Amino acid sequence: MFFNDDARNRNLRGQILQYFISSVMTDDERARLLGLPEGCRMRENAKIISPENFRCGKYVWIGEGAVLDASGGLEIGDHTSIGLNVMVWSHTSYLVNLAMSNTTGSPLIERVPTKIGKGCFIAGPTVVYHGVTIGDKVVVLPMSVVTKDIPSYSLVAGSPAKVLKRLTEEFIREEVDRILHKGGQET
Repeated sequence: MFFNDDARNRNLRGQILQYFISSVMTDDERARLLGLPEGCRMRENAKIISPENFRCGKYVWIGEGAVLDASGGLEIGDHTSIGLNVMVWSHTSYLVNLAMSNTTGSPLIERVPTKIGKGCFIAGPTVVYHGVTIGDKVVVLPMSVVTKDIPSYSLVAGSPAKVLKRLTEEFIREEVDRILHKGGQET
């Protein structure tokens, strides 16, 4: 027989089957199948590692090809979007290789919680390192690598990501007004 019949492989096989089935679903159907809250949507080929450790807010959008590692704990707040091909990590395993200990369940894998706040926009492709906390209402521009905590109301970019601009509620209101009023203008 080709299959390993142990608890780890049975669990992984169930997850693989669930993702296979979800490949023919719409983004809201997929989110419902995976037990995500009201209003959430999850695009094709996105993956949640260790979904039992994933805490997701309402109206979260997860883009195509995103990898959300919740093995160390992952929390995403309401009304946050995770862009295409974004990778969010809550573990690191570099030491298992350096120590020549790359075995299943190695105690050298470090797992720490990662948190993304409410009202965030994480553009893809971007990488968020394990143990990082991103505050509320943060915009992460494409091609960024977030290696440290990001305060709320920030616009960040780069590798490593740095705060480029501090956002305010006034700025957000002005941008909302600009977009809403733009649609009503004659061209």
